[in-house]
Amino acid sequence: MALPENPAIAVPADAEAYCVKCKATRKVTQGEIVTVKNGKLALKGKCEVCGTTMMKFLPKKKEEGDRPGAAKSVAPAENPAGGAEAVSPSDPAL
Repeated sequence: MALPENPAIAVPADAEAYCVKCKATRKVTQGEIVTVKNGKLALKGKCEVCGTTMMKFLPKKKEEGDRPGAAKSVAPAENPAGGAEAVSPSDPAL
């Protein structure tokens, strides 16, 4: 199974990851952005102290309207007759 193509993403010079061998956060040398089997992006490189391979999973890029705590627009529920249902303020399901 072929992995998806990696987008051209520059690795910052000050990128850091946790080194399991050193048990500390270290700078990454020879860093590159890779796509793992499940499709997630990760930073892969070597520990600057001991040379062990390190990986750090990267967060998803947030889309423009995707903010924590932002209200999501929800379409009104439709009843079987075809019209939108009216929700009263005294509805206990709210």
